[in-house]
Amino acid sequence: MYVKHISDVPYEKVTINGAKNTYIQWLITKEKAGAKNFAMRRFIIKPGGLIPKHSHDWEHEIFILEGEGIIGAGDKEVKVREGTFLYIPPNVPHWYRNDGDTDFVFLCLIPYKEEK
Repeated sequence: MYVKHISDVPYEKVTINGAKNTYIQWLITKEKAGAKNFAMRRFIIKPGGLIPKHSHDWEHEIFILEGEGIIGAGDKEVKVREGTFLYIPPNVPHWYRNDGDTDFVFLCLIPYKEEK
């Protein structure tokens, strides 16, 4: 079993091109916890922050913990708030934005790709 408290996990600045006022905590990974299938990440997007449109060849499972923000995927944008959860399929362009006055905080789980 792997058990930690959120205060023990360092924040890293999100470095994807064009990201602004956004931080990530890698909570569960292969390296830290021995997780074989999924990584669990916590994102904090500060007011005015964003992660610009991008895509990956893996899915995203997202659960909003605090605040509210905008998440876009494909040709849709939705306003989300605490308690909202969503799924973004692989290869769909997606983006995140905090237009509010408080932190927008969410968990995002992604699968590890199978090694061939």
